[in-house]
Amino acid sequence: MVIKYLTRGLSALPLPLALVVPLLPLLPLLPLLLLTPLPAAQAAPAAPVAEVTTLADAVGQLKVAEENRAGYTTSSFRHWNAGEDATDGCDTRAEVLLSEAVVAPTVGSGCGLTGGRWTSHLDGQEVTGAGSLDVAHLVALGEAWDSGASAWTERRREAYANDQGADASLAAVTARINRRKADKDPADWMPPSPDVQCRYTGEWVSTKLRWQLTVDDRELEALKVYAEGPCEDTVVHYAPEV
Repeated sequence: MVIKYLTRGLSALPLPLALVVPLLPLLPLLPLLLLTPLPAAQAAPAAPVAEVTTLADAVGQLKVAEENRAGYTTSSFRHWNAGEDATDGCDTRAEVLLSEAVVAPTVGSGCGLTGGRWTSHLDGQEVTGAGSLDVAHLVALGEAWDSGASAWTERRREAYANDQGADASLAAVTARINRRKADKDPADWMPPSPDVQCRYTGEWVSTKLRWQLTVDDRELEALKVYAEGPCEDTVVHYAPEV
């Protein structure tokens, strides 16, 4: 019936015969074409929603698990890679140093850095000269391995080791304070200045939540001491890295 009326309608139109005749073989397929839904446009994956919460609430979101260092080596995490801008000739370490400089250094051939000035926030030291600085992983690679990264793919471990997507992940600090921190968690080490401890605790928790890393019992209890005491007003920002 549909074809009958469509044919009658076409015959009534003042169209040149040369245009109408090629369409006639398609008429039996027209009902199927009309009933077949058009493919939906593929939606772009939604960006992770940034979370803002209190330190106590953030600590409450952490998952507890036993730690296991078996199989860990620093080579398990590829770093430093070409960084956020693969065209600038600087690796992740140099890009972090450039982004955190209080006074920008001169960038030479091969991204060599001369001059410049930095503040190492973990110990409050002013530093001139990039060679005196470490770019530290706030949650050290060994601690990340213990807390779940041992089960990750190599690609995800590389992303963690070079993470510039969150301000807390990497920091330019004095080599001395970074050696003291090493791969200890807050149950075994905190920055010496009380003024820095709340920031450090908040950044530690935000990094663990960002990468879905676990905590052990001692670590959790240490974090609770700060979250429920001197750092209760600390706000935690993090965006999950999926």
